[in-house]
Amino acid sequence: MPRRQGYALLITLVAGTAALAAGVAFAGSLLFSGPGARPERIAVPEQRSVARTPAAPAHSTGLWTATWAAAPVAGVSDTYRGSDLTRRTIRNVVHTSIGGDAARITLSNLFGTHPLVIDHATVNTRPVTFRGAGTATVAAGGRIVSDPVLLPVAADADLVVTLRTPTAEGPVTVHPGSHQTSYVEDEHGTWSTTSWRYLTAVDVRNESAAATVAGTIAVIGDSLTAGTCSTVDANSRWPDVLADRLRGRYGVANAGISGNRILRDGGGVRASARFDRDVLGVAGVRTVVIALGINDVQQFPQETDPRRITDALRSMTHRAHARGLRAVGATLMPYEGYRSWTPAQEAVRERVNELIRAGGVFDSVIDFDRAARDPYHPARLLPAYDCGDHLHLNDTGYQRLGSLVDPAALEHHGPVSDRL
Repeated sequence: MPRRQGYALLITLVAGTAALAAGVAFAGSLLFSGPGARPERIAVPEQRSVARTPAAPAHSTGLWTATWAAAPVAGVSDTYRGSDLTRRTIRNVVHTSIGGDAARITLSNLFGTHPLVIDHATVNTRPVTFRGAGTATVAAGGRIVSDPVLLPVAADADLVVTLRTPTAEGPVTVHPGSHQTSYVEDEHGTWSTTSWRYLTAVDVRNESAAATVAGTIAVIGDSLTAGTCSTVDANSRWPDVLADRLRGRYGVANAGISGNRILRDGGGVRASARFDRDVLGVAGVRTVVIALGINDVQQFPQETDPRRITDALRSMTHRAHARGLRAVGATLMPYEGYRSWTPAQEAVRERVNELIRAGGVFDSVIDFDRAARDPYHPARLLPAYDCGDHLHLNDTGYQRLGSLVDPAALEHHGPVSDRL
């Protein structure tokens, strides 16, 4: 099945899930805000292709590569109040970019104010351990990387990471607006959510393909990278399109956050502050792709000095270079017709793009602006790519962006950064 159709309904709920659902109740949903709200029961199909043998230890020194990632955005309170607040099960559905023969997961409690306890975790029903134990405690503000789990991970496929928390203390660290259907379960049933909870990375190791796997492309961006307006479960964000084109040569880690800015916090922590964590800290990263700046131009308070934006972008490039990485950057796309647009903002955007195209900001430039603009009205998006709000793209537009990236421009022959 091609990526464009998605795999979000292939959830691993056969052996062990029925028993888990019968004995486990939990609360907390990002979808329900009223007290006592009750979800409808949703039938979640089986994933039949997963072998159900126990997890085995993995001791190889093969390279770890990120097959999927999501930047933590915010801490939210669980407002759902059922009869039992002691347990809940979260089934994060993620889509892989590259395959492997072992996996490990990263869990974040970045925005939590209490320790996060995970007393059961699986990847496609395979048990996950943390330093040899089946239970893990993640300190408030911290994160934890699991032990390796030997299991086949397919490229361009859905993976289900199940987490059970025996306490309901928040805030819950989430990535909202995932454009992917995940699931939350309690004693009343199962319901869907488009937020990823606690899970921020899935890495794979593939010794058999060590000669062909070159590492990870880490993409940092805003809503246009996160895929706002893209079809849910279609995996049509432009980094997904890029991953398809790379055909297993690189993993692709999408660190896009809707509303994100470079110089100010807003939609998530500002990019200049999260760059080390969400980009340089990605497993196997070799090349960084930066697609940021439009929210600095258009969000209040607006940045009126184009050089402050390009200086900040250049600083990210220097930070990538200090780690031996290549930095590729994108121009800012037009948005006339969007509610915040003004001629003064347009002048800032155009000047930022002039500075980027002139060189010295990135190692290589992807001209999103030139590809996405209406040639008869360059301050506007091409209507065929506009999702309707004049800022974000539809699936066709994201397909176009993903097709622009020259794989040769991503090649980097320096040392690979392998997060431990």
